[in-house]
Amino acid sequence: MNAKSIETAVSLCGSQAALAAAVGVSQQVVWQWLNGRRPVPAVHCIPIENATAGAVTRYALRPDVFGLQPPLRPPIPERSRKHT
Repeated sequence: MNAKSIETAVSLCGSQAALAAAVGVSQQVVWQWLNGRRPVPAVHCIPIENATAGAVTRYALRPDVFGLQPPLRPPIPERSRKHT
């Protein structure tokens, strides 16, 4: 687990209490994540990713569970369409 990722999530949400409310845990649990007392359970990683609009990813929070973040793919260009 990356403590910096949790710090970023708290900052983006505004407070430990706000992140806790978004994820459905107590503020004390968020404090434990921040201070390395316990890892973020995998079940809370996607809600944290959603609460931070993707700024903190499940891959950053738990690479041991989700692996490394896959590379972003460039958008597929639209094919030119013939109009008849």
